[in-house]
Amino acid sequence: MKLEICCYSIDDVILAFNNGADRIEFCAGRSDGGLTPSYGDLLQLSQLNLPIPIHPIIRPRGGDFLYSQCEINTMLMDIELVRNLNYSGIVFGCLQANGHIDIKNIEKLLHAAQGLSVTFHRAFDVCNDPILALKQLNELGVNRLLTSGQQQDATKGIKLIEQLHKLTQSTLIMPGCGVRSSNIENFKAIGITEFHSSASLSYPSPMQYQNHNVTMSHNKNDEFLRYGIDPHEIQTMKALLN
Repeated sequence: MKLEICCYSIDDVILAFNNGADRIEFCAGRSDGGLTPSYGDLLQLSQLNLPIPIHPIIRPRGGDFLYSQCEINTMLMDIELVRNLNYSGIVFGCLQANGHIDIKNIEKLLHAAQGLSVTFHRAFDVCNDPILALKQLNELGVNRLLTSGQQQDATKGIKLIEQLHKLTQSTLIMPGCGVRSSNIENFKAIGITEFHSSASLSYPSPMQYQNHNVTMSHNKNDEFLRYGIDPHEIQTMKALLN
């Protein structure tokens, strides 16, 4: 059984690795639900040569998953960069305007990603036919599917997750969003073998001077709050999976 940890900084990647994570999803843009990391972060992390699979997300912006041709081109170039930096996998997803899987563009992205492990991310959770989508992803040869079962968190979507797991062929089902030590055994009980968690925690900013009259974020309550991962939570989940 494998535990994948979602990390939004290089410091968190190192912390997750040191506390037992089996794989990392590496992202920027926490408030957007994960965006492609910068070149500087990708280069710096690759130079650490950590002995653990690290899969950067390839997502050019937040919001919906209907991408323009320019955005698809950006994703293709980012995949090439990730390949050249010797990462072992990537995470992406794209949809058509009608909510179906965008097979044409996924085929382009998969061709660019040959040799890399591919996870289709939670774009799946806003597609309009999850059973058809899984069939298509199986046929396309995607390695795994990250899903909350089309609910706000995976515990609420566990029935669909179980159904998808029973239907899977080449595409492994990996629950994510709200997976913690308090519920991970529920997913283990339905036969799931890979799990995705942010193991997140928040802590106060170390800034001593704080001007609360100005905000740089959408949520001013987050201005002097930082987010990271909880090493104890990772250790606890790993112990439950052994």
